Amino acid sequence: MNLFADPRWSEALGHLPDYLGNHVRVSVTALALGLAVSLPLAITARNRPVMRGALLGLASIVQTVPGLALLALFYPLLLALAAVSLSWFGFGFSAFGFLPAVLALALYSMLPVLRNTITGLQGVDAAILEAAQGVGMTPRQSLFTVELPLALPVMMAGIRTAAVWVIGTATLSTPIGQTSLGNYIFAGLQTQNWVFVLFGCLSAAVLALTVDQLLALVESGLRHRSRVRAVLGGAGIAMLVAATLVPAMTRSQTSYVIGAKTFAEQYVLSALMAQRLRATDLSASSREGLGSNVIFGALAANDIDFYVDYSGTLWANQFQRSDIRPRQEVLDELKTMLAKQNITLLGELGFENAYALVMPRKRAEQLGIRSITDLAPHAAGMSMAADYEFFSRPEWAGLKKAYGLSFRAQRQMQPDFMYAAAASGEVDVIAGYTSDGLIAKYDLVVLTDPRHAIPPYDAVVLLAPRRAGDAALRAALQPLLGKIDIAVMREANLRAAGNDAISSPDAVARWLWEKIGTK
Repeated sequence: MNLFADPRWSEALGHLPDYLGNHVRVSVTALALGLAVSLPLAITARNRPVMRGALLGLASIVQTVPGLALLALFYPLLLALAAVSLSWFGFGFSAFGFLPAVLALALYSMLPVLRNTITGLQGVDAAILEAAQGVGMTPRQSLFTVELPLALPVMMAGIRTAAVWVIGTATLSTPIGQTSLGNYIFAGLQTQNWVFVLFGCLSAAVLALTVDQLLALVESGLRHRSRVRAVLGGAGIAMLVAATLVPAMTRSQTSYVIGAKTFAEQYVLSALMAQRLRATDLSASSREGLGSNVIFGALAANDIDFYVDYSGTLWANQFQRSDIRPRQEVLDELKTMLAKQNITLLGELGFENAYALVMPRKRAEQLGIRSITDLAPHAAGMSMAADYEFFSRPEWAGLKKAYGLSFRAQRQMQPDFMYAAAASGEVDVIAGYTSDGLIAKYDLVVLTDPRHAIPPYDAVVLLAPRRAGDAALRAALQPLLGKIDIAVMREANLRAAGNDAISSPDAVARWLWEKIGTK
């Protein structure tokens, strides 16, 4: 069988102009900003030991912060600054996607540039500097005509390192809303589309190696005083940037941006809504892999236009409510609270996807566990796994308070991997999702919640403030409201967890519309 006959390769290629163009744009901007800050600082600090040590120390500390954490930290910081700017000066700016990614990546690029620039300048022979002074050169003339040209090869080595670091780390900018080659990797991991994962890794590696070799050509030209090599390397970089940016710049802007969180169901629903918009001649694009707080903040700031959220997440996370209320009361009160932020709760999709504690059926039957109350006495000798958010969410605090749960170990992992881990005995209990088809696939059982510690989790469509009165958008989404029941959604999620061409979010979304479109 021909590996490349898989249609997912052509699907991945179809996304390449968008993902690669955005990846290059954010990488080039971040590297340019990092150079603009680092080079003057390094030149100023070269003969000032205290300043030099402080700069290198701070840059080294930044380098120890994990890339994803650094990118994520800039989002709430810029969100707060945008609010202050709007309040004080009457204008704001987007804290979503491009800006936090550029600032974080620029910081990441600074250490090799600072270190190599200082090293290169300090490595200039003292006799040469004395000769420059002897012929009457000013310190400025000596810097630009003697020191920098001699130090340039060493400086270029630092720039090469910074460029590779920035291009590699830029793949992690997807969770804060910046489209990049990381979209392949995050989407592939969530939907078990290993073609996408491989394509994303290879694309990022090829881009980084290409840029590194072109910069190496420039470095070689400077080191050997070969103008041809330097010009060829510079021209190659310019052509690469132009080739990746021009298609993205000339492509027409989409009218609607759909948000999606970090699990397969969200990718399927995002694809379904995009298909419904395109069926009514409306253009749409998706921002996928966003965390709960990031996606809600992006909607409130009009950085995305709509997405599917869950009533329990809004109730507990966004509005910090811990009281358990009947389903309809929660929905009615959410509509009121969201309206105060000019966010529209358009309606429910028809199914509920709640958190639930799940374990292997055989083990539960052996121990006589049917509910979380039954589980509590055994928890101290068990291990538990959940997604990346769960243990910091109010729902987990509510479960611990209601049932006194305390597990021997807690692990975090990709949502799809949790079910296999539970089935294989790697963990005893997981925090699963009630609409996930993998529960049935792996013969797991959902434990009941007799004390109602977990609120209801109806899937609801939220509209951004600027889309509140958008009749065309409402008409396009109306056929989905109330039409997706839990059984159909479970089947769709199970299909999306496969590893073949028919399990892509687009393919599953088309299947889902066939199921509900005639209801």
